[in-house]
Amino acid sequence: MSDSVDDESAGRVYDPNAEHDFPDEKLNRVLEFVDTDEEIQTYLEAQNVNAVDRMRYNDHGVKHIEIVRNRALCLYELLKAGDVDFNGARQQGLDEEDESVIIALAAALHDIGHVVHRDEHVYYSIPLAADVLDRILPEFYDLAEQVRVKAEVLHAILCHHKAETPLTTEAGVIRVADALDMERGRSRIPYEYGGRGINTLSSQAISSVSLQEGDSRPVMVEIAMTNAAGVYQVDNLLKAKLRGSGLEDEIRIVAVNTNENHDQLVERIEL
Repeated sequence: MSDSVDDESAGRVYDPNAEHDFPDEKLNRVLEFVDTDEEIQTYLEAQNVNAVDRMRYNDHGVKHIEIVRNRALCLYELLKAGDVDFNGARQQGLDEEDESVIIALAAALHDIGHVVHRDEHVYYSIPLAADVLDRILPEFYDLAEQVRVKAEVLHAILCHHKAETPLTTEAGVIRVADALDMERGRSRIPYEYGGRGINTLSSQAISSVSLQEGDSRPVMVEIAMTNAAGVYQVDNLLKAKLRGSGLEDEIRIVAVNTNENHDQLVERIEL
């Protein structure tokens, strides 16, 4: 497949019923559990109160988590198809099927610390996520496996923050996937409240983000924007999170201006 956008491309949305480049039976059971768990779903709603209602920041609730989890799993599959090594589960002596579980759980719980405060939320996420994991992991793992999966999930959660360095490919995926939620829908609520900060305005400029199989690298991310404000999302957020993720050599980023009144190519970033 060439480095071009195809709206019908597979790999954009994780479908539990599709064939994948990784074993997903356990992942699908975990996803079903998470999606019907009252405590987790309540956290996902409650964590948006500080972020959006009180601080007028971009969405960090249910929809954000849904998008990040989906893009993390799609990114994981593209990287697996490209024979990228995932060391987190492997170095813990876990199975290949646990790689996607670690990624899915970290994506689901990475912003849970927002219930305490937006500022430094990643550090509040660790103890809160640890409590949730202590409850749900016994449903799927024996004691030793619970400890190891928990360690890897918490590491991935911590490292979605730019101040911390991912030591596993799984953690790198979470860090990058978090930045891939950048379309205008994410800033809808603060924009309607009158928010005109750079995060809100730049997000409003992003019309779509697509993940594709690339020719030169396993993953090609193409970002369509309607004006140059979107460059902030690409440069200051996505590029910043890609840098140091461990996936710099695996992901190519291209930003395209879709506004006919501007030059077609806004930025082409080769990392």
